Amino acid sequence: MQELLSYDDVLLLPQYSDIRSRSEISLQANLTNKLFLNMPIISSPMDTISETAMAVTLGTQGGTAIIHRYNSIESQSRMVSMARDIATAHNTDSIIVGAAVGVTDDFMNRAISLVEANVTFLCIDVAHGHHINVKEALQRLRSEFGEDMHLMAGNVATLEGVNALADWGADSVRCNIGGGSICSTRIQTGHGIPGLHTIFDCAKTDRNVAIIADGGIRNSGDAVKALAAGADAVMCGSLFAGTDETPGKVQEETDGTRWKVYRGMASKEAQVSWRGSYSSYEGVSAQVPYRGSVRHILEDLERGIRSGLSYSGCRTLDELHARAKFIRQTGAGQQESGTHIRRRSL
Repeated sequence: MQELLSYDDVLLLPQYSDIRSRSEISLQANLTNKLFLNMPIISSPMDTISETAMAVTLGTQGGTAIIHRYNSIESQSRMVSMARDIATAHNTDSIIVGAAVGVTDDFMNRAISLVEANVTFLCIDVAHGHHINVKEALQRLRSEFGEDMHLMAGNVATLEGVNALADWGADSVRCNIGGGSICSTRIQTGHGIPGLHTIFDCAKTDRNVAIIADGGIRNSGDAVKALAAGADAVMCGSLFAGTDETPGKVQEETDGTRWKVYRGMASKEAQVSWRGSYSSYEGVSAQVPYRGSVRHILEDLERGIRSGLSYSGCRTLDELHARAKFIRQTGAGQQESGTHIRRRSL
């Protein structure tokens, strides 16, 4: 039986660097099929994370958002159209906006409407991507929209899964099952693979497909580890939760504490909200502290990722893929890696 690794089990080995300024570092990510990001950050297609405001902010910062599908076709298409128009209004280049679709019912009508709304790419958004429904959906979408439309799909956790989705027509694949902060798939089903090992395995693909590390990214250090392991971009949900740009109102307690709701799309609460009932549930709903604008979080992420590449002496993500060296750390090493100052009581 294999022993598999997650993000806390490893560190990256610092290497010689001749990078004098972090401005020398490019974070451009090539997600294949003419889809390029200037920052390898994607927000998750969740109804408490990605709507118009998140798409505009992430898009103008160089990343992208995937507007969720847990609404009407008309509502989702309107969000996409608004996001594309608002960027235009700020005299910026047209931003990259993705949108999610499912694999059953009216998913083709939804996809057609999103393309008419000028969506940049489509994302097949299901929990278990290595599945016949995803195969058939990818084939239908590819037949309908041709080779120029970038199709993202997922989620998978194995090299076999990535290869299958690529062969079925995916240009990029979301990789990880059960690693998100509000995901309980591994508890409810007993299935999953530690997040970092998923990326190590999936990045071995010989197909022309981009790897998206989706789930378990808690900070810029985790993002750097995922990118070093072979991911082309990282997808984040909890990192952006509680910000101004997420859907929902800021709630306030009598003591002044402010918070917003963040929930997994397989949670009971989310399922009841968008379809009136729930079947099996593989997520939870939580209250998270209000955190202000997501711009500040994106700026910190960008600084941390640039610093990470600098420590490995790499100017591009391709160089990081080729040069990064991982080491394992013990439990004591994990404790030492975090802040652990002993504070004196006064």
